[in-house]
Amino acid sequence: MTVQIFAASGLRGAAVLAAALDSGLLGDAGRRILLLCDTSAVPEASVPLRQAPGFERLTARFDEVLSWNDAVHPLHPAAWTPRPDDVPLWERHLRRAWNLGDEEVELVLESPDAAPALAVAQVLPGGPVTVYADGLTAYGPTGGKIPPLIGTRVRQLLHPDLLPGVTPVLLGEFGAVPRPVPAPALLKVLGELAQDAPESGAPEGAALLLFSGPGTLPAAEEAELHLRMVRGTAALGHTHLVLHADPGGPTPASPALRAEAARLGVELTVPDPGAPLLAEVLCERLRPALVVGTCSPAMMSAAVHHGLPVARAGTGTLLEHLTPYEHPARIPVTVVDALLPDLAEPAAVAERPALTEASVAEALDGLLPAVAFAMQPRVRPDLRPAAERYLSTRLNTRTWRYFKRRRLGSLALPGVVPARLAFVRRNAALRRLARRARALKRG
Repeated sequence: MTVQIFAASGLRGAAVLAAALDSGLLGDAGRRILLLCDTSAVPEASVPLRQAPGFERLTARFDEVLSWNDAVHPLHPAAWTPRPDDVPLWERHLRRAWNLGDEEVELVLESPDAAPALAVAQVLPGGPVTVYADGLTAYGPTGGKIPPLIGTRVRQLLHPDLLPGVTPVLLGEFGAVPRPVPAPALLKVLGELAQDAPESGAPEGAALLLFSGPGTLPAAEEAELHLRMVRGTAALGHTHLVLHADPGGPTPASPALRAEAARLGVELTVPDPGAPLLAEVLCERLRPALVVGTCSPAMMSAAVHHGLPVARAGTGTLLEHLTPYEHPARIPVTVVDALLPDLAEPAAVAERPALTEASVAEALDGLLPAVAFAMQPRVRPDLRPAAERYLSTRLNTRTWRYFKRRRLGSLALPGVVPARLAFVRRNAALRRLARRARALKRG
């Protein structure tokens, strides 16, 4: 009997897993376990995923729901991985605690380059691994080098089809086969969540403002960005705004925001933080007249799956501030910036350009492989030719925002290093001479 263990750290991930199961993308299993991983800074103070409206409907696809936090307590699941010598002990302990016996275990994890997914894959070795992404991270590189004993176990990559016609980059170094989760199945699951969602208190057609999680911008600039979102949305004629923040994100309605809304004559609604809702569920319930955000996957879902008008705000500022360059939010921000109209350009927002497969392919042609190589050149060295082609032909005042001169220079990529000198960085003998010269200078 095969046991499938599905690790989920959020409601969006659990919804993607439910849709994948409904679509038959994960095969048959004798037993299915949903393993909840709360990776918030203080799990004890956060709203448990089990209490999210509609969560019980999702669990109907599984035979059992377990907690990874309880299994590793008092260690924090986002920071702990087992020592190699302890792996056999942990495997024996978990097989006994979870009544796994000697059955084959198949894992379904988020990208296993960091805890808790990495830890789960380490303590339950040997079986095949399916990786899933719940948003735009599927179109970016793996966050770091994955141990070969884990990477070679990966069979497929499941992801929402948020960019029609675009092939994901994640885990391509291991040959993982990307398989999109059908949109109808995902919308069906979101509809189930919407059935149990509490009333938001906002009228249908209100504008929806999505605030990203903290840490991507300095606090003062983040507050100013939120004010610009309110001003820009009000300038387009919207009089009722619904504010939604990611779990662990900033307070959706600060006194400054309320004061600005009162000055502009618009009404703010903030859904109950004690009953966390996905932004996609609000799109399902409210059918907003406009969705505004920075890099939330719900923006692309609203545009592609719901056909709603969407506008971006603050992506240029965010691209400048994301550090290090390989920040996991870089690909989502790049995608949103390249595809969606700017809130500050009312004419572009009013046009509501349709995101067809052809338009998405044209806007992102070569861009994502180039950014992915610049982010993780050691993980995806095979993307260098694609990056060189893009930077040689498509680099201009508009596309420079996606790259850093110092980064391109360190990688000897077009745009900074003249083409006739590009061989210098790749020549092993010259690099050895340069290292020797630096050592002599330090000596």
